[in-house]
Amino acid sequence: MKLLLRGHDDRYAVEQLQLALFPDEPMEPVDAPFSGDGAVSALHVGKTWLTATAELTLHGKTARASRRLRADRADVPSRRRLLQNAYYDAAMQLRDPPEWGSLSGVRPTKLTTRCLLDGGTAADADRLLRERYHVSPARRRLCVEASLATAEAVKRLEPNDVSVYIGIPFCPSRCIYCSFVSASTEKTAALLPQYLDALIRELETVGRLLAASGRRVRTLYIGGGTPTTLSTPQLRRLMDAIRTHFDLSGLIEYTVEGGRPDTLDCEKLRAIRAGGCDRISINPQTMNDAVLRAVGRRHTAAQTVEAFEAARRAGFDGINMDLIAGLPGDTPESFAASLDAVLALAPSNVTVHTLALKRGAELAMRQLTLPSAEDVRQMLQYAERALRERGYAPYYLYRQKYMSGSFENVGWCKPGYAGLYNIYMMEELHSILSLGGGAMTKINLPDGTLERFHNPKFPQQYLARLDDVLAQKAQAFALLNRKEQ
Repeated sequence: MKLLLRGHDDRYAVEQLQLALFPDEPMEPVDAPFSGDGAVSALHVGKTWLTATAELTLHGKTARASRRLRADRADVPSRRRLLQNAYYDAAMQLRDPPEWGSLSGVRPTKLTTRCLLDGGTAADADRLLRERYHVSPARRRLCVEASLATAEAVKRLEPNDVSVYIGIPFCPSRCIYCSFVSASTEKTAALLPQYLDALIRELETVGRLLAASGRRVRTLYIGGGTPTTLSTPQLRRLMDAIRTHFDLSGLIEYTVEGGRPDTLDCEKLRAIRAGGCDRISINPQTMNDAVLRAVGRRHTAAQTVEAFEAARRAGFDGINMDLIAGLPGDTPESFAASLDAVLALAPSNVTVHTLALKRGAELAMRQLTLPSAEDVRQMLQYAERALRERGYAPYYLYRQKYMSGSFENVGWCKPGYAGLYNIYMMEELHSILSLGGGAMTKINLPDGTLERFHNPKFPQQYLARLDDVLAQKAQAFALLNRKEQ
């Protein structure tokens, strides 16, 4: 589906909306008039009014709409909303209203969270989504409830708090739906000792900078990849280094992304717990062995249960489990059976993801039959109903490009078990210091914007450019400390 802009260059705002509203129509930006299916988004700037118009043609049908805004009230965000609303009005003449209305961003809860933190009520936040963004009742409820959890999490923060992410970009093998920066240990196992040496050097540097800055580490998350790809001695070494170089006395949450059940055993789980971690993820993605094989997961549902029970014996009370709605070969019935099997274990957290067809993933390049958008809708409806019935509530939510049915990912928790790192990171509530290959440090600035510092993506690049990484961390801390002056 072509897209032509006239009179403005807010391409991202309109492109993301087109992708969300017409996910089955390939995007093709153009810079000249065209024939056939596509959209023209135009902006006319007059002395008194800004007028946005949209003309969409799809399968031989054409729709038009326009919106206007007084020029003296037109800042950048309102201009973008004007363009999106005109596009949305035209699109609704060609398709049914989507669940997320005219929202196209990955963090819809930032709108409702800001409303609450500025003194608004849950009803005010709901009204914002309904009247300005046309969001459905079900999605409004998820969004507002997640923001209420965020508002509670904010109360636990002080101005000098930060969170820390430590990345282990290795996995035993690569799932066909994955586009994360991770290396299969089938090919790169020899890099692991060197990578760990380099990561501990970065830990030492960041530890010194943290101590000098007076910052307090509030949550710590070891993610990946699959961190438990590391051997038990390697994990002990990493966690000992964290305790040596970081002051963890103010820590309120310490998570390790266990991920693959086949990377976990009793000894490793006990070592992780002894290292100070109080929360772990054990992620089956599905409890259907046929679907596991189809996506390249080299474990069984039975191994997931064994890993979960071993984590309980190791002393873990906080255990998250991930499921994905929309995997190849799955059906609403088999997804419901997977969720029921997970709920029978009574984990503290369940994260329900919607499959996203990511460009760098093998799945995007293979001709596999996927569940329809209606099937995914049924999966998510069942998940919400079953989770609520068992006392779980949504605590964080985000969206991604190319998601089946343009739905969302939702973290659910039992009372008292909200994943705080996930909230602080997704809502961008304070600075996140990130270490390791592919990690991205985000420094919150006083004007509400972020300054980002990227580590090299791949393990080999990270090893080769470690001195640059350490210098960049010093720059990040200089900015972090200067913003308080």
